[in-house]
Formats: sequence, C-alpha cells, structure tokens
Amino acid sequence: MVTSTVKRAAPQPAEDEAAAVLTPAVFHILLALSDGNSHGYGIMQDVEAFTGGDIRLGPGTLYRSIQRMLVDGLIEELEIALHDESDDDRRRHYRLTKKGLEIAQREARRLADLVDVARQRNLLVKRVGSTRPPSPRKGGRR
Repeated sequence: MVTSTVKRAAPQPAEDEAAAVLTPAVFHILLALSDGNSHGYGIMQDVEAFTGGDIRLGPGTLYRSIQRMLVDGLIEELEIALHDESDDDRRRHYRLTKKGLEIAQREARRLADLVDVARQRNLLVKRVGSTRPPSPRKGGRR
C-alpha cells in the first residue's frame, strides 16, 4: 500500500460556488431589495412583513450582512439623501446589483426545486392561496 505524503492545497470554491447557497439573512435582504431600493430599517420592516413576522432581522445581523454583501458586490449603496436629511444624518439606501439579482434568482430557483421535492414526497400540500401579507412597498421605493 502506498500512502502519499504530499500536502495539497484545499480547493478554493469558484466565485459563483461561494455565493450558490446564501445565508437566510442575506437571501431575505436580497428579496427585500428585489422590490426596489431601501434603507436598512426599511429592509428590516419588509422582511418582517413578507415573512408574516416569522423572521426579524436585528440590527447586528442586518448590517453585518449588508457589509458582506457590499464587499461581495451583491448590493450597492446609493449616494442619495432625502430633501430633509443632511449627508451626516441621512439613511443609507441600498439596491441590488446585477450580480445580486442573478444570485437571488438562482437561490429562489434552488429553493423552489426543494419545495417541489417536498411536495412530491408529501411533506407539503399544495397551497391554494398565500397566507403571507403583501409587501408594504409603495411604488417600489421606501
């Protein structure tokens, strides 16, 4: 028997592989921003609304996730201030990048495929209507 003593570097995931499975918090933020630009507090409210209160992103989780998403190029910060806000006290507004939208779509398809399997295996029954309230967005912006 021959045993190799050569140390091999661990394979590095490709950029697309690293983003293939997102944390729930990041996916919820992408979902919130898929409806239009928003600020952090607006994202928190939207996630709570579209999950029926089941998911509440705390400020720490939200802003750590946002920082990671900015670095990864999934979202970008907008250089805008509302008419009654100065640059120092303005809320930071965010929007999806093209990459962020593509990653969100890929993850939504992955999750939809899993739901299909769960239905085939009788873990879920087909829903007639949604039990979630509609998104509180007005005109796609907050």
